[in-house]
Amino acid sequence: MEELLITTTEEGAKTQELLHQLFDLLGEALTDEDKRVLEQLLKERIESGELHRNAFGLNPVIMGLQTAIIAVQEEGMGRDGVMAIMMYSIGHTDDSDENVNRIISGLHRIQELYKKNPVIESENFRNLLLSFAEDMRVILIMIADRVNLMREIRDTPNKEAQHRVSEEASYLYAPLAHKLGLYKLKSELEDLSLKYLEHDAYYMIRSKLNETKKSRDAYIEKFIKPVEQRLSEAGLHFHMKGRTKSIHSIWQKMKKQQCGFEGIYDLFAIRIIIEVPGTKDELRELRTLEHAQCWQAYSIVTDMYQPNPKRLRDWLSVPKSNGYESLHITVLGPEQKWVEVQIRTERMDEIAERGLAAHWRYKGVKSESSMDEWLGSIRAALEAGDGIQMMNDFRMDLYEDEVYVFTPKGELKKFPRGATVLDFAYHIHSNIGSKCTGARINGKVVSFRYELSSGDQVEIMTSSNQTPKQDWLNIVKTSRAKSKIRLALKEAQVKDAVFAKEMLERRMKNRKIEMEETVMNLLIKKLGFKEARDFYRQLADGSLDPNSVIERYQELQEAQHLPAAEQRHEVRSAEEFVLQDSPEERLSYSNDDVLVIDKNLKGVDYQLARCCHPIYGDNVFGFVTINGGIKIHRTDCPNAPELRRRFGYRIVKAKWSGKGTSQYSVTLRVIGNDDIGIVNNITSIISKEEKIMMRSINIDSNDGLFSGNLVVNVEDTTRIEALIKKLRTVKGVKQVMRI
Repeated sequence: MEELLITTTEEGAKTQELLHQLFDLLGEALTDEDKRVLEQLLKERIESGELHRNAFGLNPVIMGLQTAIIAVQEEGMGRDGVMAIMMYSIGHTDDSDENVNRIISGLHRIQELYKKNPVIESENFRNLLLSFAEDMRVILIMIADRVNLMREIRDTPNKEAQHRVSEEASYLYAPLAHKLGLYKLKSELEDLSLKYLEHDAYYMIRSKLNETKKSRDAYIEKFIKPVEQRLSEAGLHFHMKGRTKSIHSIWQKMKKQQCGFEGIYDLFAIRIIIEVPGTKDELRELRTLEHAQCWQAYSIVTDMYQPNPKRLRDWLSVPKSNGYESLHITVLGPEQKWVEVQIRTERMDEIAERGLAAHWRYKGVKSESSMDEWLGSIRAALEAGDGIQMMNDFRMDLYEDEVYVFTPKGELKKFPRGATVLDFAYHIHSNIGSKCTGARINGKVVSFRYELSSGDQVEIMTSSNQTPKQDWLNIVKTSRAKSKIRLALKEAQVKDAVFAKEMLERRMKNRKIEMEETVMNLLIKKLGFKEARDFYRQLADGSLDPNSVIERYQELQEAQHLPAAEQRHEVRSAEEFVLQDSPEERLSYSNDDVLVIDKNLKGVDYQLARCCHPIYGDNVFGFVTINGGIKIHRTDCPNAPELRRRFGYRIVKAKWSGKGTSQYSVTLRVIGNDDIGIVNNITSIISKEEKIMMRSINIDSNDGLFSGNLVVNVEDTTRIEALIKKLRTVKGVKQVMRI
């Protein structure tokens, strides 16, 4: 049980000292009336005997004042935030001040979340905290409060609580500080967490760093000076800085590399930040220039100092998944010491420091997450020094985009706004989703149509009799749930079709009618079905009458068994017969295929480009050659970007018209498992296709895989796309593409 607060003489003096320090920091932001009210409230609450020390025996008034000072000094907190911190710390609510009361309400609301025993290591829990804090100052206060608490619990005998608080600082508050660009507080939280969780490691590294600080600073200066001179001579605009790694990051490297302190090459890093002007309108050209200048700087540094090729990290060519771009190289500097050099541009540095949402993900490039975009704007305002008072203008728009809900075990799941209980059920498991009948939300029973809200604790209810329905696709919001429902519906249809086929066979057997597969397939086609499964599906749902089907089957079967002379043939005119051209002759282009060049010009001579082999139906453009002729390219031709960039004035518009009756040669690349019969299966499909003729096939086999090129003649893109789709369904085929 928490101890009642009895303020000592020493604590009283410290309270006054901290209070006046806070007043000095805020200056004119606090009115005389604010100061009087605050002093009076503190005095009344201290004398009331209703305040309690926290779990560590710390004075809540002093803790509140220290937190407020950190918030002002490190986060730019203003009058409303400070008043809220102090009133919250003494358990008072200011009903007369809407802004202050909103912040206090947010702090209380977040404390309620902790009662649900959440998994704090979760990224979703950090996002939930942010979404719950309608005023951003709530999060800033939480970070400042945790920094202050971590500073004050150094000598506490309550090691279990110290351990828990430190883990929360590491998993929750340090990442929050990083999201907001509060890097100094982030590093302090990580270092203090290490200090309490791994005491010996922390003090060992701190001692080693103190021993080497003076010589390290001198060495950085010695390394930077000649590099600056060479970069300037090359005409690059840049600035350089040296940065010693935090104790926490050094320890992480020691653990990752499984080595001692002396085995860490890069206790510090030299960063070269190149200034490349550019705008979002020319982002592609800007990045080309950025890469060129980064590699130029890399070349200069590695000419001066011997590089370690094993330590090269090229995140320019292939950026990290979080958007990080930079060149890292370790070189052998003066005195034969290894030095890490990071080379990046200002844009890359901004993204590296602030994350992918840096200032609307750098000059207008849309962020992937409204959470990050919102945080980026907050962070930019903090760094610009615009003052925390502007936070009054911010409201969380996250409710429009995403919600965070709890499982019964306290795990957090993220869903798009509008997601339902059914989405949650399918997220847990497809079987849970298919059997879902509703849920208990915060103890209250709701239907599976219920829309989730942030903070809901969801317990799914199921029934063995429940099955997915077609209208469920209109209830769910997530693509995962939709795909699971479609799959379940498809499986159910397959089962129904199997049942319908067995039922039809039983009825025919009862009537002593033998089912012949060829006759049944013919009947299915005559009834207008392309696929047998569609036929059996309609039998299963009652759209087709089994008795009528059996009667039609008998008629067809009898007709099939008549002698050839008795089979009825419709008399046809000789005029209907057309002599088929040979494949070579049919490759010529029909008059029905017309290319309209530029502004309705027809009849212009053209050639189809061999680099991309366009056919009827492809999106195309014309390119005027040196000889004045026109070559037709696909718009996705590999040469198209270069032609447009270098010879844009020679590009003309082109589009197909007519009926598309010519034959075009198309090459397909097929890759798959080298199974017996797979090539026969592929060629069999092609031979059955109407108006598609195979000209050649070239197959190579290696290590159980085959790859080859198929050349076919087709009339248009519709037919080749349909063929590709069918080939992909062949068992063992891994990839089919047009080349």
